[in-house]
Amino acid sequence: MPEAKAFTSPGHGALARVGVAISHGFTGSPVSMIGWAEHLAQEGFAVTLPLLPGHGTTWQELARTRWEQWYGEYERAFLELAARCDVVFTAGLSMGGTLALRVAEQHPVAGVAVVNPAFSIADPRARYTGLLRYLLRSTAAIGDDIKLRGVTEGAYARVPVAAVHQLRRLQAVTAAGLSSVEAPVLLFRSTVDRVVPESSVRILQERIGTSELDVVPLHNSYHVATMDNDAPLIFEQSADFFRKHSDGL
Repeated sequence: MPEAKAFTSPGHGALARVGVAISHGFTGSPVSMIGWAEHLAQEGFAVTLPLLPGHGTTWQELARTRWEQWYGEYERAFLELAARCDVVFTAGLSMGGTLALRVAEQHPVAGVAVVNPAFSIADPRARYTGLLRYLLRSTAAIGDDIKLRGVTEGAYARVPVAAVHQLRRLQAVTAAGLSSVEAPVLLFRSTVDRVVPESSVRILQERIGTSELDVVPLHNSYHVATMDNDAPLIFEQSADFFRKHSDGL
């Protein structure tokens, strides 16, 4: 998948010392996030958007990866950005939002911006993946939940069950540590989301440690809102959020 490339920008002007580490979601790639990343880069922020292991290639390769590898690559990108910036934010879509919050549990961050973060899965079969992964290699795709016609994120056509099991492990360990997140959180939530159920939002709201949790409803987008009708709203309001919490830089 040649279009599934990592993206970095050194930033410019007064915001060059303010970094944003962005993560794409499960079975997706930077394709779903490049619009957001490029908007922030144009605003002057230093930006990093890695390609997570097992993504942007084949679902068979994703089936061989573990959640620790996804987190490790995103954490590495975050730490590289933190080494050259005064303040760093994390951001992500779906599983990328879960990773962004996991980093905020483990490292000091200035804030977190997430779009439809995943702490639960709509498909009821997901709870049985510990067993199903030995019986069923893959299921139908979950990608392209986008209201805007003619737009595709280029996600895999199949979802490896073994990787869903790893996703559930990531969700569990991150949910357990949410109380340690003290940085402000900006949550964008689609009112119609056929991938991540409302229980995911409840988990975040009930367990997050910060008292600064702002929820912005997205009325005209589905799950992949970063490529949907409300994308400009996400881009603009997140940039305002990052500026607000950058200690006057």
